[in-house]
Amino acid sequence: MAYTAHTPRRYSRDELKARIPGWGADLDPADRPSVPQERFDPDATGAHWDFPDRQEEKWPRERSIEHQFLTPVFGTSTPPRGLSGMLRRFAYRYSEARAAHWLLLLAADRVNAVESHLASLITKRPDNPITETGISAEIGRGASARRGTTRVDKTHSWIDPILVSAPWVAGAVAVAYVARQSAKRLVA
Repeated sequence: MAYTAHTPRRYSRDELKARIPGWGADLDPADRPSVPQERFDPDATGAHWDFPDRQEEKWPRERSIEHQFLTPVFGTSTPPRGLSGMLRRFAYRYSEARAAHWLLLLAADRVNAVESHLASLITKRPDNPITETGISAEIGRGASARRGTTRVDKTHSWIDPILVSAPWVAGAVAVAYVARQSAKRLVA
């Protein structure tokens, strides 16, 4: 059983070599810097439990279909909510070995970013893409902000302003279009 204080079953080298292709590439202790630190000493771990106390669930958590239960401790900083939360819950219907699982989680992250930007528009201090993306610093310093530095992203730096500003420009165009259509309907 997972998460116990007992040592898991240790397989012999021959069993592992037979079971896992390529196993044993790092058997030489000279190639492994962690060898002096590897030792089994249950008293040194400070574990005083047979099974760790489980963290309380304040809301239903996403659960992988590969695992019987949640890990004893899990993150609670951002509860799933809105459309991104529905996408996250839907992603866990798929195995972690399937691309659909991970692609849905990536999509949920992007949807969460859009939800956050939209939510900021109704606050007293909405997001400011000019200052938060560093565009104002590049405008102030000009091309020297990208030349003569040790930046590793020089090869794609030409497209950064486009990628950063395109969603904001597209959003502004969409808002202007909707406002114009609404004004036409009011006049007619």
